[in-house]
Amino acid sequence: MTPEQAAAVSRPLVLALGEAASRSPGMAERARQLGISGWACYVAGRAGPLGEVSAGTVTAALGFVAPGAVAEGWDAATRAVRPAEVVVATLTECRRWGDEHLRALPRVDRLAVLVERAVAAADATGMPLFAAWREVAVPTGTPAARVAVGLRVLREHVVGGYLVATRAAGMTPLEAVLVGPDGETRALACGWPPPYPPTGPLVRRQLWAAAVTDRLVAPAYQVLTARERAELVELLTTAGRHLSVPS
Repeated sequence: MTPEQAAAVSRPLVLALGEAASRSPGMAERARQLGISGWACYVAGRAGPLGEVSAGTVTAALGFVAPGAVAEGWDAATRAVRPAEVVVATLTECRRWGDEHLRALPRVDRLAVLVERAVAAADATGMPLFAAWREVAVPTGTPAARVAVGLRVLREHVVGGYLVATRAAGMTPLEAVLVGPDGETRALACGWPPPYPPTGPLVRRQLWAAAVTDRLVAPAYQVLTARERAELVELLTTAGRHLSVPS
C-alpha cells in the first residue's frame, strides 16, 4: 500500500473517528461546565489552539463553516472563557471518551503508535490549525486516550488538506460542503443558509480536490512501511466498525 493509497482509504475513517468525541454527550457537559453553548464549545474547541485571535482569523482557519456562525460561536466563547481553557476541556474530554469507547479495541496500543507516528510526520504547510493542534496535543494517558487525541489531530490535517485542495479547485467553502457526502444537511450544520446553488457542475472539481487532498496528506504515511500502512488501515477499519461509523 502506497502513502497515497493509505491516505485515500483512511480518509473517511479519520474524518469520522476524529470527530466522534466532539459529538458526545460528554463534550456537551464540558461546554455546560464552561458556561458556554455547545456550538461555542465546538468552534473554540477546534480553533482554540490558535490563541486569542479574531473571528475572521478563525473563519479562515476553519474554512468550511459560515463566517456568521463562526463569529457567533467564537465571540460567545471568548466572552466567557479563554480559548486555552476550552482546548484543555476538549482534550480532557477527548481522552476520557477514548478511554470509555476505545479501550476494548484489539491492539489499541499499536494503533496509538501508528497514529502518533503519522501525526508527527505530517507536513503542516498551509495547515495552521493542524500545526497548532499538533503542538498542544501532547500524547499522554492510556493507549485508548492517545488514539482519540491522535485521530482528532489527524482529522485536522485531512480537513486542512481538503480546504487547500478545494480552494485550488476553484470551489467556494459553501460549494465544497454542498458537494460533500452530507450535502445540504452539512451546509445547514455549518451555518450556511439556503437557498443553495446546484452541485452537478462541481462533481468533477470535487473528485480532483479529493485526489489532491490524498497527495497533500500522503507524507504523513511515508514514515510507515507498506505493511504498517495496511496495518493502520486495518486497525482504523476495526475501530470504525466498533463505533459504527461510516467508512
